[in-house]
Amino acid sequence: MNAAASPLFAVHGLTVGVGARAICRALQFSLMPGEILAILGRNGIGKSTLLATLAGLRPPQTGEILLAGKHYAEHGARTAALLRGWLGQRQEDPFPVTALEIALSGRHPHLSRWQWEGDKDVRVARAALADAGLAGFEERAVQTLSGGERQRLAIAALLAQETPLMFLDEPLTHLDLNHQIAMLKIFARRAEAGAALIIVLHDPGLALRHAGRVLLLYDGGEVSLGPAKALLTPENLSRLYGHPLLRAETEGCVAFIPA
Repeated sequence: MNAAASPLFAVHGLTVGVGARAICRALQFSLMPGEILAILGRNGIGKSTLLATLAGLRPPQTGEILLAGKHYAEHGARTAALLRGWLGQRQEDPFPVTALEIALSGRHPHLSRWQWEGDKDVRVARAALADAGLAGFEERAVQTLSGGERQRLAIAALLAQETPLMFLDEPLTHLDLNHQIAMLKIFARRAEAGAALIIVLHDPGLALRHAGRVLLLYDGGEVSLGPAKALLTPENLSRLYGHPLLRAETEGCVAFIPA
């Protein structure tokens, strides 16, 4: 198999759990450049824990995770940060910094230990801010931003990192509807340019629209993995969320609503 046909990311026999509670058992899949995989499930089912494990931020119980054909430990922290980016649910700002400085933090893996950001890094960071709808916010103190603005700033830092693989844990948190759609379009453009994304979402309609495949997490470590169009049905989603859902479609757009 040539390099162009090799998976960017793969897991084999992955078992993840918290204490005695299983989140998934013997999970196996691969991800090619340009693919988007969405993870869905109820609150507390373990979506964030699984995503952090896939990103190499916590060890699995069993199985292996391969990023560009190697284990995370083989890459080392800096090389791994050049290959995969991470957007967590919470953003911590203990120090007074500007929005541009936060966006520039995404460039740190591209710099040597004592190297300062250069003109290219600033250009990339400013472009990422503009993509996230934050042009003109460069000198704004991060503590003055709203929750939605801060979330888009975190997305801008991730975009500035320019990794071929991105892990996003509920990236639409705090965003109003227009910004949710705008950010999903940005992610879709990155995928069209060859990036792969694994994203935790709450809205199955948005997952159906933007993800090629979905991973559904049920109780007891049971999972379903497959094409979004095949798995995102009212029957599967009613079981997934523990409440009956109906499928509604208008002008080619699909939504799932409580019965």
